[in-house]
Amino acid sequence: MPYLADTNVLLRLLQRSDPDHAIIRSALRTLHQRGEQICFAPQNLVEFWCVCTRPTTANGFGLTVAETDRRLRIIERLFMLLPDGPSVHVEWRRLVVAHAVSGVQVHDA
Repeated sequence: MPYLADTNVLLRLLQRSDPDHAIIRSALRTLHQRGEQICFAPQNLVEFWCVCTRPTTANGFGLTVAETDRRLRIIERLFMLLPDGPSVHVEWRRLVVAHAVSGVQVHDA
């Protein structure tokens, strides 16, 4: 069965100093050993890039573009991309309007 990795999982997997790094790595290894497919969506990469390049003073990792790009290539190599189709945009629009989503919450809609 395919699993869609949350952006927080991807971030903590590649941030060895994170307290949850070991448990996330172990869980992903277990899924891989069971033959499960770990996937990510384009939105995960946008969120990942945002956190990695945001300054540490703004709750980011403060990484350079080059280091962020290196980490993203690891994700792309290890996991499968689930591409978005036109229906993703239509559904996102419906959700943000129906639930009056605004500000940074639009990333999670």
